[in-house]
Amino acid sequence: MLPAASQIFSAHLMAALTELEVEQAFLSPGSRSQSLAIAAQQLHDVDRLTLRVRIDERSMGFTALGAARATGMPVAIITTSGTAVANLLPAVLEAHHSGVPLILLTADRPKELRGVGANQTTNQVGIFGEAVRLCEDIAAPVGDVDLDFVRALAEKAVSVAMGDFTHRAGPVHLNICFKEPLSSLTPDAADVYTGAEFPDEEPQVPSFAILNGEVNTVVVAGAEAGMLALEAAEAFGWPVFAEPSSRCRYGANAIIAYAAVLAEDQELTNKIQRVVVYGKPTLSREVQKLIAREDVELIVVRSELTGLFNPYGNAKEIVDDLTVNGEVSSEWLARWRVASHNWISAQNYNTGLDRRKVIELVYQASQLDDAIVLGASRMIREADIWAPSKPIQVFANRGLSGIDGTIATATGIALSSEGAFTRVVLGDLTLIHDASSMIEDPEETINLQLIMVNDSGGSIFEKLEVFEVVAQGTFDRIFRAGQKIDYWSLANAYGFVYFTPANEQELLDALATPGRVLIEIKL
Repeated sequence: MLPAASQIFSAHLMAALTELEVEQAFLSPGSRSQSLAIAAQQLHDVDRLTLRVRIDERSMGFTALGAARATGMPVAIITTSGTAVANLLPAVLEAHHSGVPLILLTADRPKELRGVGANQTTNQVGIFGEAVRLCEDIAAPVGDVDLDFVRALAEKAVSVAMGDFTHRAGPVHLNICFKEPLSSLTPDAADVYTGAEFPDEEPQVPSFAILNGEVNTVVVAGAEAGMLALEAAEAFGWPVFAEPSSRCRYGANAIIAYAAVLAEDQELTNKIQRVVVYGKPTLSREVQKLIAREDVELIVVRSELTGLFNPYGNAKEIVDDLTVNGEVSSEWLARWRVASHNWISAQNYNTGLDRRKVIELVYQASQLDDAIVLGASRMIREADIWAPSKPIQVFANRGLSGIDGTIATATGIALSSEGAFTRVVLGDLTLIHDASSMIEDPEETINLQLIMVNDSGGSIFEKLEVFEVVAQGTFDRIFRAGQKIDYWSLANAYGFVYFTPANEQELLDALATPGRVLIEIKL
C-alpha cells in the first residue's frame, strides 16, 4: 500500500512542529483527523512529542491552554471536523485575550463538500473570527505533497503563535482538508526531519517613557504583569498594587490591602498623581476608578500577553519600558505600607474556616514550585484581599474572566508541573460547570487539589446592584442558582479522594494529601 498523501502531509507537519519546540499536543479522537493523530502518536512513541488524548474538545482546549500557560510554549490541538472545532471556541477566546500560544489543527472535509449538505461539514474557516492571529485554509493534499510548503507552514504557525512578528502571542488556526484515503502507516513521522527553523525576526526599537520621579506614582500589576512590574516598582521605590495572578505579589513594595486602602483612605488615595499599569487589572472597582481619574497621569506598559489596556481611552503614553529622572521619596512607599498593615490588623480574625482562612492556608501549604489556580468570580477576589506576599506561581483565566474550563486549565498546568502540587481554589458553581474535566487520565498521575468553597451558588452577585433590586426568592433563582450535588459521590465517580474539613488542622492535613483530591469547605 502506497503512503497516503494525507499521511505524508501530517507526518511532515507534526515533525516540523516538534523541531520548532512544540513539545505537547492534545487530541480528541475523530475520523477526518486520523492522519494527524497517527503522526502525533508516532512522535510520542520516540519522545519527540508528549501526546495526550481527551474525549471532550471543550475540556481538551482548556487543558491545552493550561499547559501552554504553565510552560509559555505553544501547544498543538488536534480535532476532527464539525462541532469538534466549535467546542474549542471558549478556550480559543481565553487564549486570544491572555496571549497564550495554541496551534489549532482542525481536520476538514474537502472544500467542494462545503455548503452542499455533506455530513459533518460546515464552514470552519474563520470560525474563531478575530480570536486567532492566523487562519489558513489548506487544500486537501493529493499526489506529490509539497514538503517545502508544509515546512514553511509549520514555521509560520509557530512564529505567529509566539508573537515573533506581531509582538502578541496567541492562537493560530490551520484548517486542513483531507481526502480519502485518510491515513496510512507510512511514512513514520518519527523518521521525518524537515529542517524547520524559526524565521529571522526584524528587531524592533522599543519605546520609552521618561518620568519625573517627584510625581507620586503607584504601579498597578494586573493579570500576567510579571516581573517587569515588580522590577520597576523596586527600582524606583513605588508601591505596587498586585493582583494574585500578576506573578509579582511579593516583596517590600507589594501593598496587600491596596483595594481597601483605596476605598477607605481618601487622603492618601487623592495624593496619587500617576499610575503605571502592567498586565490586565480586572478585580477591583477601586482600581478601575483610580485608572479612570482625570487628575491622574496614566502610563500603560505594553504586554505581549494581555495586549492593550486602555479601557477609558485616557492613557497619556503607551510604551514598552520606562525610566525615571529625579529622586523618588521613600516616604511615599512607607505611607502605603503602613496603611495596608493597619487595615489588615484592624480586621476581625475568625478562627473557623471562612474564605479568608481558606486562602491563607492554601498559600501556607504551597511550596515555591507548586501552583495555585484561582477560579473566576468570588474566590479570586477573596484572594485579592487576603493572599499574602509570597513568590509563588498563581494562575487564573482573566482574559475573559469566565468560570468555564477552570478544572481543565488546572489539569493542563498540573500535567506540566512534574510532580508539584496544583491547588485550585474555586466556588461550587465553577466546579460544577467544569465537572466533566475531572475525568482521570489512566496514563498519568498528577497532584491536583480542588478546594471548593461551597456557598450554595453565585454569592458574588450579592455584591452587585441586583441584590438590592430584586426579591430574595428571585435573586436565589436567577442569580445565585444554587445546586444540590452530592460531592462525595461526584468525587468518587471521578476517582478523587474527598475531604470535608471542619477546622484548620483538618484542612492542612487534606492539603498535604497527594494525588487527585476534592476538598469541600461548607460555608
